[in-house]
Amino acid sequence: MMGKKRRLSWAVMIDGRSIWTRNAVLKHSQYGESLRRFKGTEYRRWDPTRSKLGAALSRARRTQYDLLPEEGDTCLYLGAGHGTSLSHIHDQVCGADNQKGGRIIAVDLSPRCLRDLVHLSKIRPGLVPVLGDARKHSAWGVMVSTKVDWLLQDVSQAGQAEIFIKSVKRFLKPGGKGLLSLKAASERFTDTNEREVFNQIREQLEDAGLTVQEQIDLHGLEDNHCLYYITK
Repeated sequence: MMGKKRRLSWAVMIDGRSIWTRNAVLKHSQYGESLRRFKGTEYRRWDPTRSKLGAALSRARRTQYDLLPEEGDTCLYLGAGHGTSLSHIHDQVCGADNQKGGRIIAVDLSPRCLRDLVHLSKIRPGLVPVLGDARKHSAWGVMVSTKVDWLLQDVSQAGQAEIFIKSVKRFLKPGGKGLLSLKAASERFTDTNEREVFNQIREQLEDAGLTVQEQIDLHGLEDNHCLYYITK
């Protein structure tokens, strides 16, 4: 049964409870996701159980239309992993053959992940894979030659908020969007439950001068995770 369709952007559509992105690499499924045509245009299903950003788009109450970068934006993704979320971001920011002129700098510490990102970059122009530790800007920061429009961090290390705050202050342009995907279990708070961890992190972000537009609990899709959408 067909759901009610609505557009989040030029390349991202919601059909019922499913999220779809306009496929920049026709007939290619990146991680086994479904392909489907809407009015003759091919889309890929964005699985929210395999993507923190996809989960946030499903769970956001007030900022669903604001979480995505704009077409043609320059983006920085810290902890890009194997490229699941990244491929959907590329559909939005770059489009087929990077017709939108976007740029996504994808940083990850794992050589295995980097191999996957390099392979992805060959079929998705506009993607720039970088091997690096999100904490150590001095080692890879030269790859970010200008301030970025949109920054997403998804690293499972203690001190996730500190890493994010430093990255936002160095790389995100004024008025830019920042997204922090936080895993509560990675933080070293003692005698503190998950909700308290999430609230303490929010206070930490606000104390650093960042405006938290929405704190999105991803429970049920990405348990033990919360995504903060901030503006600078």
